[in-house]
Amino acid sequence: MKEKQNPNYVCVHAGQLKDEVYGGATAPIYTSTAYDYRGEGTNLYPRYFNTPNQVALGKKMAALEHTEAGMIFGSGMAAISAVFMAFLKTGDHIILQRALYGGTAHFAAAEFKNLGIEYTMIEHVDQESLSLSLKPNTKMVYIETPSNPLLEITDMALVSAFAKANSLTTAIDNTFASPINQTPADFGIDIILHSATKYLGGHSDICAGTVSCSQEHIESIWKTAKNYGGSLSDQTVWLLERSIKTLALRVKRQSKNAKKIAVSLEKNPNIKKVNYPGLKSHPQHQLAKKQMNAYGGMMSFELKNHIDQTAFLERLEVIFPALSLAGVESTILAPTTTSHSLLTPKEREEQGISDGLLRFSVGIEESSILIADLENAMEKSHKKK
Repeated sequence: MKEKQNPNYVCVHAGQLKDEVYGGATAPIYTSTAYDYRGEGTNLYPRYFNTPNQVALGKKMAALEHTEAGMIFGSGMAAISAVFMAFLKTGDHIILQRALYGGTAHFAAAEFKNLGIEYTMIEHVDQESLSLSLKPNTKMVYIETPSNPLLEITDMALVSAFAKANSLTTAIDNTFASPINQTPADFGIDIILHSATKYLGGHSDICAGTVSCSQEHIESIWKTAKNYGGSLSDQTVWLLERSIKTLALRVKRQSKNAKKIAVSLEKNPNIKKVNYPGLKSHPQHQLAKKQMNAYGGMMSFELKNHIDQTAFLERLEVIFPALSLAGVESTILAPTTTSHSLLTPKEREEQGISDGLLRFSVGIEESSILIADLENAMEKSHKKK
């Protein structure tokens, strides 16, 4: 059935845990941490990622990401670190895209040296930079597209082809796009990660992470992950599954809003620059058009110098200055003091993250209301001469 490939259908029905006792329309919650071990199959235990709710949601994520299997973690970083630790060991080398989530970049800087793992960060992910970074001990290429916070687009098919030609594993942080706007497995990427705290949860009330990949890779990740204890409670798993049912509806609205707002901001005389892959002015617009279904609800922009950034944030009435992103409500933050604060000023400068940059997560409110809020805050935030 073609209908079963529809994103809304998959969000609602894939991996649905059936209520076999009462026939309820929603999935039951199995909160037990103790199960009878005498039956057939694997012993059920929350830290083993194999309780009924965990397994069911893993299947839903696999269906959304077009992979064989999925796992649910206690946070995005729990998922990311588990993947790193599963596929890298002392003496190995990994190629990282420089434009990464700050927590991932900080993990590499803080942990890889202690573990004896080498890494190379490349500014622009292309054939030349990948080839120049390749070493005999290289094992993995890790990318993020669209990137946080500059919305840079990386060619997934190119990365996949390079990795396969050199027997490397590929992994991607797909958080900004969500499975609705982008399915990296279709471009040959091996492992797809999400901070489920963001679009998958979608309501700013769940902290979680996911990994989707082949069954073979899942087994490798599981062997490591069970030792680190990064699983998620089944009650929160159930809440996440409930949230994912509306994922396609939310993301489509957020993407539509973001496109309208980005066009409006680009024309605004108070704006220096807008970073949004849906704009024709974006340097990788054509690539984004090729590998994304829509351009997402995330953007970033810089105010011109005559606008006081602090005053601008204070004068917003609808858009909420807050950490995190991708909730139904619109939020905004300054990466230098939040998501990328763990990086040094030099590292931020190398990535093109200026002190004046603002990252904007577009919600489901009416786009006209959000545009008016931005324009009103700018008009009231001119610096005094």
